[in-house]
Amino acid sequence: MAEAADFQGTGPSPARPWLRRTAALLAGAPLLAGLLQLPAAQTADAAGQTSATASGQSSAKAASDSRSVAIALDSVTPAAPGDNDTLTISGSVTNKGKQTITDAHVDLRVGPELTTRSSIDSVSQRTDYVPGIDGVEVGESYAKEFTRLTPGVAQRFSISVPTDELDLGGSGVYQLGVSLSGQTSTQAWEQVLGIQRTFLPWQPDEAETKTRTTFLWPLVASSHMTAETGSNEQQTPVFSDDDLAKEISAGGRLEQMVSLGRDLDVTWVIDPDLLASVDAMTRGYEIQGEGDTTTPGTHQAVAKQWLAQLQKAVAGKEVVALPFGDPDLASLAHNGTDVPGSLSHLKDATDVAATTVRSVLYVTPSTDFAWPVNGAVDPSIVKVATSAGADKVIARSDSLEETSGLPYTPSAARPIGGGTTAVVADSRLSTAFQGDLTKASTTTLAVQRFLAQSLSVNLQTGKQRSIVVAPQRTPTASQARAMARAVTILQDGTWSEGQTLTAAAEARPDPEATTKVPSASSYPSSLRKRELPRATFEQVATTQEKLDHFKVILTFESRVVTPFGRAMNREMSTSWRGRAAEATVFRDGVETYLDDLIDQVRLIDKSETKLSGRSATIPVTVQNNLVQGVDNLVLRLTSTSPTRLEIGGNAYSEEPVKVSGGHSQSVKFSTSAKANGRATVVAQLFTEDGQAYGDPVTFDVKVTEFTATVMLVIGGGFLLLVLAGFRMYTQRKRAAARRAAEDGADSGDDSTGGPGNPEDPEDRLTQESGTPGGEADPQQPSDPTPDTAAESANPSGTGERVDR
Repeated sequence: MAEAADFQGTGPSPARPWLRRTAALLAGAPLLAGLLQLPAAQTADAAGQTSATASGQSSAKAASDSRSVAIALDSVTPAAPGDNDTLTISGSVTNKGKQTITDAHVDLRVGPELTTRSSIDSVSQRTDYVPGIDGVEVGESYAKEFTRLTPGVAQRFSISVPTDELDLGGSGVYQLGVSLSGQTSTQAWEQVLGIQRTFLPWQPDEAETKTRTTFLWPLVASSHMTAETGSNEQQTPVFSDDDLAKEISAGGRLEQMVSLGRDLDVTWVIDPDLLASVDAMTRGYEIQGEGDTTTPGTHQAVAKQWLAQLQKAVAGKEVVALPFGDPDLASLAHNGTDVPGSLSHLKDATDVAATTVRSVLYVTPSTDFAWPVNGAVDPSIVKVATSAGADKVIARSDSLEETSGLPYTPSAARPIGGGTTAVVADSRLSTAFQGDLTKASTTTLAVQRFLAQSLSVNLQTGKQRSIVVAPQRTPTASQARAMARAVTILQDGTWSEGQTLTAAAEARPDPEATTKVPSASSYPSSLRKRELPRATFEQVATTQEKLDHFKVILTFESRVVTPFGRAMNREMSTSWRGRAAEATVFRDGVETYLDDLIDQVRLIDKSETKLSGRSATIPVTVQNNLVQGVDNLVLRLTSTSPTRLEIGGNAYSEEPVKVSGGHSQSVKFSTSAKANGRATVVAQLFTEDGQAYGDPVTFDVKVTEFTATVMLVIGGGFLLLVLAGFRMYTQRKRAAARRAAEDGADSGDDSTGGPGNPEDPEDRLTQESGTPGGEADPQQPSDPTPDTAAESANPSGTGERVDR
């Protein structure tokens, strides 16, 4: 029918389909030759140029017309038909123009066999209808007719054709086109107004030699777990968000990857960080909020279910473990190798990978493979990739390109020297499922193209080869569904059989295949622009240095070293490519939290201290707000003016410090003053290896020392004061005695009229008058002892002080 678009009024030929196809090919051959020789036509004379211009304008007009209708192919069933099958193609047509299309019909066109992989690429890129090249219609009886197509309105169609009506030849890949022909009010003749091409892999019988195909099934996600943990014994993990729960929930990306991959013959490639994160979610976990707040996570059941499904899915399958956190090998090779300690982090990430997978999935993974981004390699990437123990590097054929001119695709394994094997994934097959595959039409085209390329590889030669497919690291849910569909068809097909990645790496390499690793200048600039910068590895090194300094004082260092070690692995993750801002936030968060923990062990600030006398004790308090005890610390107290104030007899003194978790300890230092005035003292914590820990505390000590001269003056003054008091006391005592004597004399005169004292000594008084026998003197116990002798040699009465 559509051939009439070139010759108005001409009806369809009654010839058989194969005759029509042959005639169309013969008619199209001169056209193709003319298109290929267009540059030579520039030397033609003016008349020839005018003719060529007119022809070009006509072709451009036809090309424009063939894009007036959009055709979407939603399904091709079966995708790889066999004998006696019925091919059904379903989809929709949409008039993109402004005019209504009338007398329209959708036809199926079988084009020529595509004998090379590059010809499949060419067909995929063409969008215009080319008479002859796009084949002829299968037949009017298999066309879907539309009376009219209104602009902007999509209409469904479905065409079913027995495969024996397609007039296919031998095994091969055939171009399959669906076209819409019709007419408009301004062009009232039939013409092709739209065409969509796909591919039909035709291998009805079992191939004599099947391709061994390895399909990698990646389980990789971005980082969600932070370095922060709870203070409880279980160390409840803290997540930056709860997005991982969405991915492992029903319908989520990772849930789809597990459920789809369960029945596929694939090699699982897993980031252990993902397993560790989901495993942590099966118990209690927290989600970061604003400021220092957290909220409890609630998806424990989802995490348990996802892990249980994954354990069943990988049972009996090959599992390859990437280094923990999936470090960016290319970024490390290009920007991090000259930063101290960077390669040791890769080694740590590799060492912990197998343990993590084994403890969560109960399978022993292979850790022999390194997988740079997009399989792009250069000598530095290979060197870094193998530095942690891997001896196999997953590359891609658009990086390790063939230069030997082989007419076929060689096996994946390539020895590249130093005992390292490059496992080269096929770039066409590996990139087949990129882009937006949310629509059924784009998924169908991706699957058919993948199958076509796979069959084309098998038909290149009779040699059995091992082909590896390494898709993108984080396929979307729709991409995963397309991949699963293609792998399922391949498993049930007639030209391919499954194989593990280890078997592909151990397969006999093709002696003619390229083994030279491309130079650094060949590394794609588009990938280099998205690499992690040097600042990433410098910050990781800074965090590691702080952690090394901190852990030596801890009594249970694993509570801190393990979560921070894994967090630093995550800081180097491939998932940060193209997310520079988020990566910086994550790294800053790790370092800030470590700084906060370090600050929990500190000295309490002191105010000015006054020191009176020649010596005294100065206390300094060490506070430990960690939940675990600290040890191996030394507190040093230093005098900045040792000529004025000495600490422990020297300019400084040190005391060991050991503080239990949540407690404080006061450390006392002996000091001695040499002179009056103010002396500045510095308290500083040190680790036992002599490294300063935390901020110092500086305070002043005011010295008020009493010298010997001052003490002599003070002593003399005190003695004079005592003597003056004693003199006043004795004077008062004698005055009292005289008054008592006078009072006694007056009393005697009144009674006897004579003097007061008898003449005989025995009759005289033994005490002074006015002082009753046995009464205490009016002096205080603290008064000095009189330095005069007693007036009587007889013993004193009770309570009286004894003179000395």
